[in-house]
Amino acid sequence: MIDFKKLSRFSRHAPRYTSYPTAVEFKELSPESIIDELKSTRPLSLYFHLPFCRSACYFCGCNVVYTSKADKRKRYIDYLKKELDIWAKYLDTKRLVRQLHFGGGTPTFFTPDELEEIYKTIYSHFDNFENDAEISVEIDPRFFSKEHMDVLKKFGVNRVSFGVQDFNEATQKAVNRIQSFEVTKKAVDIARNGGIESINIDLIYGLPYQSLETFKKTLNLVKELDPNRLAVFNYAHVPWLKKGMRKIDETTLPTPEEKLKIFKYVIDFFENNGYKMVGMDHFAKPDDELFRAIEKGELHRNFQGYTTKGGADLIGFGLTSISETKRAYFQNYKDLKSYERAIDEGRLPVFRGVKLSDEDLIRKYVIMEMMANFSFDIERFEKTFGIDFREKFENELKELEEFVREGLLEITPKKILINKTGSLLIRNIVLPFDEYFKKMANQKVFSKSI
Repeated sequence: MIDFKKLSRFSRHAPRYTSYPTAVEFKELSPESIIDELKSTRPLSLYFHLPFCRSACYFCGCNVVYTSKADKRKRYIDYLKKELDIWAKYLDTKRLVRQLHFGGGTPTFFTPDELEEIYKTIYSHFDNFENDAEISVEIDPRFFSKEHMDVLKKFGVNRVSFGVQDFNEATQKAVNRIQSFEVTKKAVDIARNGGIESINIDLIYGLPYQSLETFKKTLNLVKELDPNRLAVFNYAHVPWLKKGMRKIDETTLPTPEEKLKIFKYVIDFFENNGYKMVGMDHFAKPDDELFRAIEKGELHRNFQGYTTKGGADLIGFGLTSISETKRAYFQNYKDLKSYERAIDEGRLPVFRGVKLSDEDLIRKYVIMEMMANFSFDIERFEKTFGIDFREKFENELKELEEFVREGLLEITPKKILINKTGSLLIRNIVLPFDEYFKKMANQKVFSKSI
């Protein structure tokens, strides 16, 4: 049972983004400094950022290029090809591939022929895919056709994620994204008829003109679509970071109290309709691999969210893409001119990142284990690192005592166990272990978790 009084009290002080280390700690970093990181033999998770959208959705926090010009898409494909050729000089492309994901922007804003060209280029470099590799793509239902689906099927796509956010007309107008239920259902039907067995739908609560009553209507419509899993995100209103959000009238945003009502109803609604809650913001049917993984304590988190495909190096391609290896995070250029210039010069288009110290690795392990599985195996940690956990984190454990007193977690000799209410406050709970957050506490880079 979730204690929403405690959730409300603690969530007011939680940062929206908590990973280790946080992206804003990235420093200027030369491509040469990461070459050794690319010599690993670990499996690969490949991410391709296709950044184009026809118009802005004001709630969006992604790095997007707005255009309707076909020549810009074609130019981008040409540079992706060149970038892949450069990466192939440093990266063993015969390493096992566990994941291949297209994110955006709007990947299906590219034409079917253009998508096929991209897939062919990728498969010409990487051809050692795991038998159960996850091959997925984010889809805007407004730009999706049977011809797109034919291409996805041809290249083995087995999971798609549809952006919905909300079906309320007033909300859609306020965030500049008009998308009817009929358009969305047609897209979902195309995917199902094309053989896609795993369909995800993204929703956002906290948008303009939303209330509990309006969101109930959206949830009932989503139920008709019968997705395998859902992600229900809290809208992070950070207009000082994202200019598009400045077009949202803040007086139309629901209050924290109304958002909490919505979130409580979302949990009850999906759990009463055959879904299980997974982590902070996901719901899945009991036979979904996400749910099975968390039961085994094998769920993982990376920049793409929850995944069952851990133990891999995430390599990002394209504008703004972030990569994560065992000992580093690094990011491609965020503007097209710099990205293209690096590639024209034959350089990896990487411009910033962090190399992880031994201390970073230890703290990252603790934080990510807690954030993914909501439990922490002390004995396994000590065996892995040869460190006495209680001695190493004496001060951090003292900071967790407040959560213990509030009944949000339990610390036993062998484990830290976080209950259901605590799992929704996991960003608060892991903060004592995040040295970077403590250094950044006075910077305006965070939003509330509820």
